Amino acid sequence: MTAVLLAFVGLAGGVAVGSGFVAFITVLDVVPRLHQLSHSPNRIVSSERAITAGVVFGTCVDFFNWHAALPFFVNIVIGLFSGCFVGLLAAALTEVVNVIPILAKRLRLEQWIAYLLLAMALGKMAGSLIQWLLTIP
Repeated sequence: MTAVLLAFVGLAGGVAVGSGFVAFITVLDVVPRLHQLSHSPNRIVSSERAITAGVVFGTCVDFFNWHAALPFFVNIVIGLFSGCFVGLLAAALTEVVNVIPILAKRLRLEQWIAYLLLAMALGKMAGSLIQWLLTIP
């Protein structure tokens, strides 16, 4: 019974994180904005496929616990591309950082925006603490 519960919780968590990632990429319009800035709108589909393939590959690497003894140079290249991806997400986030106030205004929650931000910060903190303190090494 415990194994079934753990499998369900793990699957639910994976679906939640995956959905959040897709929503994050979609809301930020990372791929279309990147191609707009690089003047290459005809390559949007290729980029979307590359992101999807990377996510599936990364999931398989993590899920099946794959290991590879790669040369130092390959690790540097992988780290460089990973850093570029994170940097692009951060840059896209700064462009749309006003999403929360706009959403609060449309939902008529202007007077509650401080509480919404506090709830988001406390939720992030609680999730991080649970992950760091309760993870079995």
